[in-house]
Amino acid sequence: MNILFLHRGFPGQFKYIATVLANNPDNTVYFITNSQEGQINGINKVYYKLAQQTLGNCHPYLNFYEEAVIHGRQTAKEAVKLKEQGFKPDIIYGFAGWGSTMFMKEVFPDVPLLCYFEWFGKSKDSVFDFGGKKLTLEEKEKIKCENTHVLMSLYSCDAGICPTHWQKNQFPEEFHNKIHVIHDGVDTATCQPNNEAEFLGLTAGDEVITYGTRGMEPYRGFPEFMKAAEILLEKRPNAHIIIAGADETFYSPKAEKGTYKNNLLKELDLDMNRIHFTGILSFHDYVKLLQISSVHVYSTVPYVLSWSVLNAMAVGCCIVASNTAPVLEVIRDNYNGLLFDFYNVEQLVEKVEYVLDNKEKMVEIRRNARQSVIDNYALEKTLPQQFNLINNLCH
Repeated sequence: MNILFLHRGFPGQFKYIATVLANNPDNTVYFITNSQEGQINGINKVYYKLAQQTLGNCHPYLNFYEEAVIHGRQTAKEAVKLKEQGFKPDIIYGFAGWGSTMFMKEVFPDVPLLCYFEWFGKSKDSVFDFGGKKLTLEEKEKIKCENTHVLMSLYSCDAGICPTHWQKNQFPEEFHNKIHVIHDGVDTATCQPNNEAEFLGLTAGDEVITYGTRGMEPYRGFPEFMKAAEILLEKRPNAHIIIAGADETFYSPKAEKGTYKNNLLKELDLDMNRIHFTGILSFHDYVKLLQISSVHVYSTVPYVLSWSVLNAMAVGCCIVASNTAPVLEVIRDNYNGLLFDFYNVEQLVEKVEYVLDNKEKMVEIRRNARQSVIDNYALEKTLPQQFNLINNLCH
């Protein structure tokens, strides 16, 4: 089988499925990307440079669309080169969030196009009006315009994949028949409990509160967590708090000055000997961090569900998570985790302390957390579902 993957960031959500396909000598796998970093054995990686950057002189509503078009055109140009070299895919599997899939049907009109759909912006009952925020007309218009490139892929694709039901439900109902809910999968063999693990000189026998995120920002509840950390460090003299993630903003509006992390460090009174910022960790080191965790905090506004929380559940962490829509699809309160109101710092502190003070009661919750991932999100479950869809599209 000939497979063409498309993703601006390599390998993105296709890490596991692309690896399995590339390990089969009967397959030829190409991957068009704008990322120079990373390599997977057996994958023919095609890197493209941007012929142009966004000019910045179009209407502000169109900035995101212009960027998507530029990436889409470069991806299409690389696909044309492959076509001229004699490569014709049996299927194209692309990430539809940044423009990569926009023009694939113009290059390979008779090849099945499978799109990974992560997010579709809605101005009502979503991340944008969360917490009672009132949107201006201009904000609503901008959200609508930023969906344009995704709509093009929704229209042209033969089928789509979305990782969770919550995320699928953000898309227009008239396209739901095209979208299959299949998670990219969790490596439960790597993400498993290990009582012998050590990280930063700490072990599972220590009192360790963990928090993991791509970026330290409001969408992931970082300000609320840091306020809770100040209280917890005061109340728990033996506790250590470890925060993995970048001091950057990826999804939220940027801080008016500085970064959210630096602003909070100035605002709060924290024992810096017991709060540790690791930066972005490798997957291996992140698993080690989770394996020593006494309680893991995960918080998100109604947005994309993070890989990090499913990895933490697979490790058998006791999760204290926000009771927001993406989380509620995965975590049931007092069954496989504990829930708190997103903005309620005092409740977050209370739930974390309850976990720390009731370790025996948490054994079953930890066990249920791991089993929930094994039953619903493990690679052994999700990869066959993806392969079945691919096979159906190819025949």
